[in-house]
Amino acid sequence: MAAQLKDKEAYQRLNYLYQAAHCVLSQNAENVKLARFYCFTQRTIARRLVLRQDPSVKRTLCKKCCSLLIPGVTATVRQRRKNSKTRFTVMRCLSCGQSKTLLNNPDHRLWVDRPEAQMEQRKQPDQGPSSKNQPKEKKAPDGSASSKHGAAQSTAST
Repeated sequence: MAAQLKDKEAYQRLNYLYQAAHCVLSQNAENVKLARFYCFTQRTIARRLVLRQDPSVKRTLCKKCCSLLIPGVTATVRQRRKNSKTRFTVMRCLSCGQSKTLLNNPDHRLWVDRPEAQMEQRKQPDQGPSSKNQPKEKKAPDGSASSKHGAAQSTAST
């Protein structure tokens, strides 16, 4: 239970840093260095604690310079076509020039968004009878403990 609380606090801190970077850039577009510092701190914390970030957050961060990629402010966004069916979105960081290519497929769903990825919906295989599922021993009137398993074992050993 303590590990879940620790992770929850860490995710809250990551969320705060991400929102702070957005807020700083929305107030003044020249605060790119401060927003980059917030994003770098966010990435450092996530790596140190080995936490997975949401894909939507990872898409808006530059891998090379940790800059927040906002179209028209810190990044340019272009739509490209490889052939008649496959389309891509190319995001280019204005700070370092790093490009990020994302697939434009409306039918594509991330693993995180699929129902089988959710832990609550996954069926856990039975690992055999546990101590919780076994019947409790009953006390006989003479004071000796007896159960179905105990009686079967005592008759098998004789």
